[in-house]
Amino acid sequence: MPAIVGAFKINAVGTSSIVHIGDVITISPYSEVKTFAGAGSFNTGDGLSINNQNSVTNAYDNDTIDQPITGNA
Repeated sequence: MPAIVGAFKINAVGTSSIVHIGDVITISPYSEVKTFAGAGSFNTGDGLSINNQNSVTNAYDNDTIDQPITGNA
């Protein structure tokens, strides 16, 4: 069934973002990223007091492919 879309405005789209308007069969990513961060890395707020004694980030990943994107067009 076709979609009826009214007026829309896009202010900004990131480099790996997807804009979906109307009907779609599948949406596939074109990029992938893996983030490693230590303890307390993503804390936000006012007046934070973070005490990480011995923080170690284990970045060992024995599988080589987490999210295959080959074949996405």
